[in-house]
Amino acid sequence: MLALLVAVSLILLTAYFGEQPNSPLHNVQRGVVEVLSPVEEGASKVLAPVRSAAGWFSSTFHAKTQVKQLQARVQYLTQQLAQEKGAALLNQQLSKEVHLDTSLDLSSYHPVTAQVILRDPTLWYQTISVDKGTDDGVALHDPVVGDGALVGEVTEVSATVSVVTLITDHTLSVTARVLDSNGDTGELVPAVGNPDELVLEYLQPPNPGQVQNGPQQGQLVVTAGFKSGSLESYFPANIPIGNVLPVDENQLLNNGTIQVAPQADLRGVDVVQILTRPQAGTERAQVP
Repeated sequence: MLALLVAVSLILLTAYFGEQPNSPLHNVQRGVVEVLSPVEEGASKVLAPVRSAAGWFSSTFHAKTQVKQLQARVQYLTQQLAQEKGAALLNQQLSKEVHLDTSLDLSSYHPVTAQVILRDPTLWYQTISVDKGTDDGVALHDPVVGDGALVGEVTEVSATVSVVTLITDHTLSVTARVLDSNGDTGELVPAVGNPDELVLEYLQPPNPGQVQNGPQQGQLVVTAGFKSGSLESYFPANIPIGNVLPVDENQLLNNGTIQVAPQADLRGVDVVQILTRPQAGTERAQVP
């Protein structure tokens, strides 16, 4: 049967190509085309929406695949950007710590770098927890610096974690000095009702009419390095604490107090240094 069909096809093709344009086979071909052409055209029109739908599904699937790929890429790049920004911020803070070690002559202390691992979002001004403890040489009352200035003091310590009480907490006081011509010294405590400020108390008020000789706005306030009355200082001298805010002359003359803005970003500091283990032969800067 197959051979017969092939033979018939060859005979018809030979006859078709051998005939004149007006031959019977050519007429049959034209008739078939004329009959089937409307059918083909109608089928094409009927199937056009199907082809369009198939193309739309194909394009949509391809677009969704591209969207997923782009979303994954954006997520990856966002993570990379966050890591790079975090690393840059950490590097900036660490650079300040390195500068602090060399500029304040804290060679008698062994600085241990620690990461902040816990802070209360509401009571951020009280304590933070860091990832270093006694295994790293940390002890109670070790000074803690960060962001280029004094942050607080170690008040609880375990093998691998320490709790740092911040200078803005009401339980912590620091003897401090204004770096002006008089070297005004007092006790630095948190401002009541404003955790973003500190109050330097017990200053020697200047004589009336000579307020310009007292502390002035913008002057640096540093640790004094000695104890005042019952307050024992665990902080070496000359660690930056903050800057004098606009001076209220009445408060200065009547109460001997000024307002101070902390230099460290206590709400956002992520890395600190704990000043541990003074070397043999050195003592904490304080007087009986």
